[in-house]
Amino acid sequence: MIREGDRVILVGSKREYYLRAGPGKFGSDAGEIQLSDLVGKMPGDQIQTHLGKAFSIRLPRPPDLFVHGKRSGAPMLPKDIGMVIAYTGMNKNDHVLDAGTGSGVASIYFGGIAKTVDTYEVRPEFARLAEKNIADAHLDNVIVHPEDVLSASGVYDIVHLDMMIQKEHVVHAYSLLVPGGFFVTYTPFFEQTFVVLDACNELFSGGVNCFECMERELTRTARGTRPSTRVAHSGFLTVARK
Repeated sequence: MIREGDRVILVGSKREYYLRAGPGKFGSDAGEIQLSDLVGKMPGDQIQTHLGKAFSIRLPRPPDLFVHGKRSGAPMLPKDIGMVIAYTGMNKNDHVLDAGTGSGVASIYFGGIAKTVDTYEVRPEFARLAEKNIADAHLDNVIVHPEDVLSASGVYDIVHLDMMIQKEHVVHAYSLLVPGGFFVTYTPFFEQTFVVLDACNELFSGGVNCFECMERELTRTARGTRPSTRVAHSGFLTVARK
């Protein structure tokens, strides 16, 4: 059941809207809706505007938060986050350290899978935004630390970095990992990827692999079906095991 303050998505015939149930009203070309009328509804219920236009109610999942949530910059794409989860085997028993939180998109995905997530963001304004997005996702197992990841302590099964990485970050991540744990970085450029690879090859004996993150959509028209010509590269993922 939807409570006051919950995020919801209203799905119409042509558009969808990311709203918060509670005080106030929402207006579009389809008419107005009292947001308080969303409280007590269930996912899948319908609500009508004052013009009689119907919207279906949906609770947001991580892909919706990626699309609709407020951003502080360019977050990792869901396909790249999925590669992190797949190559590390992230599961409900894992304690995860994440850094370069940004708007919290990766942490939200990780928080729905792992036991705990500690995410570090050195920029206070980004950390505050991430906390709001994580609260909207109703994840109480994700803690945002507004500080440098080099101050992190503890023991983790997975360490994930999406930030400007120097050798000291790799060394520190290694010190935090359990034996058999995974270190993963997302880097947008070759030069930074080389820094990570060189540092990992000095430390990690369990194997180091690097992948280019690629994805191509299919375009289907009356003429036929073919891969999209849009550029599909997003970055590089380096995975190392202790």
